[in-house]
Amino acid sequence: MKIAFIGLGNMGGPMAANLVKAGHEVTGFDMAPVSIDGVTMATSGAEAARGQDVVITMLPNGQILRAVANEIIPAMDKGTAFVDCSTVDVESARAVAKQAADAGLLPVDAPVSGGVGGASGGTLTFMAGGSADAFAKAEPLFDIMGQKAVHCGESGAGQAAKICNNMILGITMIGTCEAFALADKLGLDRQKMFDVVSTSSGYSWSMNAYCPAPGVGPQSPADNGYQPGFAAELMLKDLRLSQQAAAGADADTPLGQAATALYEQFVENEDGRGMDFSAMLPRFEKRSRG
Repeated sequence: MKIAFIGLGNMGGPMAANLVKAGHEVTGFDMAPVSIDGVTMATSGAEAARGQDVVITMLPNGQILRAVANEIIPAMDKGTAFVDCSTVDVESARAVAKQAADAGLLPVDAPVSGGVGGASGGTLTFMAGGSADAFAKAEPLFDIMGQKAVHCGESGAGQAAKICNNMILGITMIGTCEAFALADKLGLDRQKMFDVVSTSSGYSWSMNAYCPAPGVGPQSPADNGYQPGFAAELMLKDLRLSQQAAAGADADTPLGQAATALYEQFVENEDGRGMDFSAMLPRFEKRSRG
């Protein structure tokens, strides 16, 4: 296929590289000067999008997505799939999808889970919203860039799934870190704590696959000084999106609200920016109940 890839940062760059390796013809554009083997760079988003079978975007937020959509949609041929892999607010995803559909395009909102490692290794999970036809056109590319793609429903459903998933992740990571900090103060060995919880009802991805305690469980950012696999500020972004969505849907999410406030404090007023989101553990270690 002829593919445009707009937004070639830490996630988009490796994803585009995997499409090239699979034999696709990829034209790229990014506001920063980037170079990726096999990707032909365009001088604008519109130039990249012109004459392609699929246009993929990976952008920082909904405002930028809307601006890029305004630029590229008029340049795209009818029947082109417009696959947005950014994590943005549901309202922006649905607005851009409607704009694209009205122009005769096939929009898919398809945010990802798996981080930079998943982008490089081609093991991402895609949560997709859009029509069956749009999903069918994008699915072969999801198979190259990831290990799983779930068609979650109509436009906006992909973003809804990502936001709900990451709200759970933020809440469970805080709970896991609180429990380790409490275990420390109760004199319970961290390895013993892991051995019990990882095989008991406290089991979670945060504990079992991404343990926030160094030297316990599988390798995780905790074993690398909390250098980010998933940065705390990105978790804060996703939690804020969850609360924006909850307000719009009149949903009561007290734990989501509390997790958002804790990550906000950690990132904006403490030393969390640039740290992995699991660095909540050393934060709780240093604090007393007061």
